[in-house]
Amino acid sequence: MLTVPVRQLGESERRAVERLLHRDPYAGAQVAERVAARGLAWWRAEGRILGYGPRRHVESICWLGGNLTPVLADQSAVAAFADLLCGEERICSSIVGRADAVLGLWDRLAPCWGPARDVRPNQPLLATDALPGVPVDREVRQVRAGEIDVLFPAAVAMYTEEVGVSPLVDDGGRSYRRRVTELVRAGRAYARFVDGQVVFKAELAVVTPRTAQVQGVWVDPQWRGRGIATAAMAAVVRHALLRVAPTVSLYVNDFNLPARRVYQRCGFRPVGTLATVLF
Repeated sequence: MLTVPVRQLGESERRAVERLLHRDPYAGAQVAERVAARGLAWWRAEGRILGYGPRRHVESICWLGGNLTPVLADQSAVAAFADLLCGEERICSSIVGRADAVLGLWDRLAPCWGPARDVRPNQPLLATDALPGVPVDREVRQVRAGEIDVLFPAAVAMYTEEVGVSPLVDDGGRSYRRRVTELVRAGRAYARFVDGQVVFKAELAVVTPRTAQVQGVWVDPQWRGRGIATAAMAAVVRHALLRVAPTVSLYVNDFNLPARRVYQRCGFRPVGTLATVLF
């Protein structure tokens, strides 16, 4: 029997949660951004934060919303979170976080929530705090509000290729377009345009005081193999370091060797391993 129960955390424990997230600034970045923006009140945060540890001492947390994300969860915390979640209907579309915690959760949740559509057990987590030592592509820039219609098809192509399903399936793409629009309006979407078409794109999907996390990196298939990715990515990293956050981070599938080479050239170094379970 577990002696330390899991509980839902509220705004009164926000400082404890922020201190914990500060200890894992890269793997916990998405949760940190949500806590900073909306706090811990579930009706504002569009999700719940579950805490593990004795009262007044939170040892680990687990974000439960569109994603399920454990942060600093050891084996005992993983077992406790899984015991609670196994009794609930799955609402998340993925489980993502440090590989040991995610895979431990999935071992216990698979009988209740399975099957998964895909399990990616080894996703290198990378970060850099140094300006790229390679030339940058001066044609890469922030996407303007009037260019959303041009960017959106590229974003759909990237999502479909990366996740394996189209973001247009559930609601015709309305929610995904809202997300793309939010990123553009916040100045967090970058692209290189050639003859009115997107040939490279990337977004700062998560921004915290500690890091800007890049997602959605994509090169038009017709432009792959021409060597544009390194300079384009270097432009994004340079802008983010100079104007957004003190570090830039991202995670990548271990089998995506071309992307990993690009990130290495841009100065990224390993800071951990993530895993993702997709439903």
